[in-house]
Amino acid sequence: MVNDMINDKKRTYCVIGAGTAGLCAARHALQAGGEVTVFEMANQLGGTWVFNEEVDKNEYGIDVHSSMYKGLKTNLPKEIMGYPDFPIPEQESSYIPAEDMLKFFKYFSDFFGITECIKFSHYVIRVKPTKDEKQWEVIVRDCPNDEFKTYYFDYVLVCNGHYHTPKLPNYPGLNIYKGKQMHSHDYRCNDPFVGETVLVIGAGPSGMDLAYEISKKAERVTLSHHLKDKPKTTFPDNVTLKNDVARLTETGVVFTDGTSQDFSVICYSTGYKYTFPFLSCDCGIVVEDNYVQKLYKHCINIRYPTMAFIGLPYYVCAAQMMDLQARFCIKFFSGEKELPSQEEMEVDTNTEMEERWRRGMKKRQAHMMGPQEDRYYDDLAKTAGVDPIKPVIKKLHKLCAFRFSEDLVNFRKDIFRIVDDETYVKVN
Repeated sequence: MVNDMINDKKRTYCVIGAGTAGLCAARHALQAGGEVTVFEMANQLGGTWVFNEEVDKNEYGIDVHSSMYKGLKTNLPKEIMGYPDFPIPEQESSYIPAEDMLKFFKYFSDFFGITECIKFSHYVIRVKPTKDEKQWEVIVRDCPNDEFKTYYFDYVLVCNGHYHTPKLPNYPGLNIYKGKQMHSHDYRCNDPFVGETVLVIGAGPSGMDLAYEISKKAERVTLSHHLKDKPKTTFPDNVTLKNDVARLTETGVVFTDGTSQDFSVICYSTGYKYTFPFLSCDCGIVVEDNYVQKLYKHCINIRYPTMAFIGLPYYVCAAQMMDLQARFCIKFFSGEKELPSQEEMEVDTNTEMEERWRRGMKKRQAHMMGPQEDRYYDDLAKTAGVDPIKPVIKKLHKLCAFRFSEDLVNFRKDIFRIVDDETYVKVN
């Protein structure tokens, strides 16, 4: 139902986070005529692209969200990492340093007048519906002044990212292993690994990258994975691949094939949890084994459809999808289009999720797109009547999504150029 409570004044939007998702959400809310406030816990915008030497708490005692490490380059080409109508400026390479991504987001934010809407070093403590359920009460800590402030908004866009709260496997023996255990979230550079024997668990882009980088300093590295097909990439001689870990011992691990190995360091590259510690229990959102529910089209809170989550789906073309989700939500929030009823949204969501379970997907894969990504994009665009993601972006993403596993050492040397909405060329 169109929210008609605000016909005579500007709709007010709270955006939580000033990373890739928060910036495009703020942009589209502003362009729809909204009054926008962005709360960002860091002292600068950019989210996951901001490098921070600290790995535990920041100066205000708040958990550090950054997982960025020194020398990181994008694992997708810049041609598909910008926003649909605002690409990353042309340069020689397609795979660019994190610093260049950060410059792009700062430029984007300044260009659309977002920066002046951001309250930096403001940590959201609590979001809850007001008693009349017509607005949201948002309690925020102004960290530099150590003050708590209360704001009221018509809409909330949750854009806090999902690369900040490590997900750790619960192997038997976790507590008896005497070496060092860490998550890739806390990796900053390979200097501490000189002479170490290291097990990296997880063969996604981060796990593969870390195994390669750590191998430059470590005595030996083992990469444990459960991929159906072994990565085709050629690793350095001191890197070996093994199957899953069965349990930890005092000095190392036993693998599922029965073999064992000793390690001085175990690095978990095992993903992250969706966490929203600022949402009160009466917001109508439950997270169960990384399944955030109940959401219409993976973004709009069905219980309170004036709240949305931008950026939950993964194995997607992230910035493009986030921008599409933001346009989808703002189309309804601005009153330009009417949302289906709560009952209709529930039916739509249940139908989609039942189809996912039939395909054998687990609860923790509730927001995984991968082969289904195009269907998801097209459904969002069609439902809201907004521009779809261009075919050339979809094609290039499919080509590049798993290049890291084919040739980890060289894939970032690939150079692409977008020719038109349908066509790209590889120029080297």
